[in-house]
Amino acid sequence: MNQIIENINNRRSVRYYEDRSLSNEMIDQIIAAGNMAPSGANGQPWRFVIITDKDYRRKLAELALPRYQAWLEKSSPIMKEVRKQIDAVSADPVYYSAPMIVFVIGQGNTADLDCAMACENMMLAARSLGLGSCWVYFGQLILDVAEVRQMLELKEGEKVYGPLVFGYPKGDFPPSPPKKPPVIKVI
Repeated sequence: MNQIIENINNRRSVRYYEDRSLSNEMIDQIIAAGNMAPSGANGQPWRFVIITDKDYRRKLAELALPRYQAWLEKSSPIMKEVRKQIDAVSADPVYYSAPMIVFVIGQGNTADLDCAMACENMMLAARSLGLGSCWVYFGQLILDVAEVRQMLELKEGEKVYGPLVFGYPKGDFPPSPPKKPPVIKVI
């Protein structure tokens, strides 16, 4: 099988990580892959804030946890059940104690599409390096905190995509979840 197709087929959302730092070379490769994503008129409307400092990652998790719990209380019974297993084994159900968090930040007319492609490129690059990744919507729940906005240097009109977490999976990569057959129309 083609290596690229195999990498796409093997990418998984990883939510359990080893307490092991990523090398600078790996970080550079992941960011470079994001930067190579296609973008409208080659506008490249993204920038990346990388957080590897253990104390700051812990602080982000502490800020996010009560917001996550409030969100979960309002969630459907199905979502609560889905999250129950993760919450039972993780002290950090938002960033999963991953050794690297990346906030992809973008602005402009095509940023919603362009930044999503940058995120996917980064997750595929991570998988090709033997690393896990996950797009963690809950990580956005702290964007109302002034200190976080200042740390991210968020400007008027900018949005955060992800954030994404990266690291060495604890144990094996998760199995593939069932996928629905594609809906196709050929003309």
